[in-house]
Amino acid sequence: MLSIPTLLFCVTCFYVAWLLFTKAKLSAALLLLLVGGLALRAYTAADGFLHPWDERYHAVVAKNMLQEPFKPMLYKQPVLPYDYKDWTANHVWVHKQPMPLWLMAGSMRLFGVHEWAVRLPSILFSTLGIYLCFLMGRFFFTERIGFLAAFLFAINGLIIELTAGRVTTDHIDISFLFFIQLAIVFAIRFVQTEKTYFNALTGLAMGCAILSKWLPALIVLPIWFFLVWDTEKYSWKATVRHGLVVVFTGILVFLPWQIYIFSTFPLEAQWESQYNFKHLYEAVENHAGPFYYHLDRIRINYGELIYLPLVWFFWQAIKTPKNKKQWALLVWIAVPLLFFSLAKTKMQGYLLFVAPAFFIITAAFFSFLQQYKAHHKPKWLFNGVLVLLIVLPIRYSLERVKPFDQKNRYPSWAKAFRELNDKNIKHGVLLNCDKPIEAMFYSNVIAYPHLPGKEEIVHLLQANYTIIIDDDGALPSYIYTIEGLHIDNVSYRK
Repeated sequence: MLSIPTLLFCVTCFYVAWLLFTKAKLSAALLLLLVGGLALRAYTAADGFLHPWDERYHAVVAKNMLQEPFKPMLYKQPVLPYDYKDWTANHVWVHKQPMPLWLMAGSMRLFGVHEWAVRLPSILFSTLGIYLCFLMGRFFFTERIGFLAAFLFAINGLIIELTAGRVTTDHIDISFLFFIQLAIVFAIRFVQTEKTYFNALTGLAMGCAILSKWLPALIVLPIWFFLVWDTEKYSWKATVRHGLVVVFTGILVFLPWQIYIFSTFPLEAQWESQYNFKHLYEAVENHAGPFYYHLDRIRINYGELIYLPLVWFFWQAIKTPKNKKQWALLVWIAVPLLFFSLAKTKMQGYLLFVAPAFFIITAAFFSFLQQYKAHHKPKWLFNGVLVLLIVLPIRYSLERVKPFDQKNRYPSWAKAFRELNDKNIKHGVLLNCDKPIEAMFYSNVIAYPHLPGKEEIVHLLQANYTIIIDDDGALPSYIYTIEGLHIDNVSYRK
């Protein structure tokens, strides 16, 4: 119902924002750009259900953190045996760093246990990311380039989908992206103002990024170094001294949690540490791909012509080696691209934190091409490239947002799980449920996808658990021989 009005509203916001920008009304233009980006994110995030990978797991762990913020749990009270190595069905859950989970828990504390509360931090962070992208683009190049980069950030389909929790790594990657951006903006403020406290803020943001998605956040350090080097204001000793402020502040933020989980949950923490390292030499969970996977994937996530800006920028950096700001951008792109290309496990979200650099370079190439075509022919070719640099990301955004998709965004199974709370079930255990994680988010039951043996079910009944069986029409005969069960004909599967 709201798809067409939302789309028209966003188009109007972006168009008027550009008109205002051309009239030097920067504040109003940026505000409209943020409003349009926020509307796209809010519309896409309005799905009335949790998405299967990985949002449902993050949402349940965050919900359980409402009571115990320092004990991340998937199954808060497991009543059946579990494997602590299985992050999809275990008890203590240290599969991810805690910062995004704490943020989601805090949002649910304020607004209640709801999909909107789960997604709200990501909506806010990726909207603020538009403004941060503008600040970076303005610093590296010009205000005009910064504004175009911010527009590309605002409409990027992958960022919007991750914000809405629709695709794998969802809110974890959005939190990671935001804190990386924030750290780089603080680094920029340091070189602009020479105020040391911005280094502490850079380290703080970097530490939060590490607490979002671990050590790839260290990319902040070489970027900071090149930006400081470019100023030519600091000796090597002064550079090291200021750099140590960034490093030690970051350590103070992220290290306590690592010490805590290894001392409190040693089995789970040790296993997850090994599991993370395993991503480098093995295609974990079948996320395989060739060496050029990420180089190929960026054409889908950032437009098929992304290679033109990248080649142009690499050439510019080589031609002007004294411009260390350009080398900061180059490092931001090249190091993660090479590292994750060498890693055996491949996922598109791994390079999300490089997205602002892609947008800035694309905007810079767009500006260069506009000037270049004034003195070169054929103009139709240059005009075609300029149009495609904008149209292809817009097309991709529409494919991701899916404003014309008629799929039901409020499925009956989510409503059925919510209604379990109205039944005042005490110590409820829902068995044979094909959406157990979702069930534990919407209700207070403990849910499992399978049926245990007769003896286990009887044992649970004797322990005063209320056992609900989701009737899928193919229940084994022994179920009907057990007294005290609640066989539910309400479908949780539609």
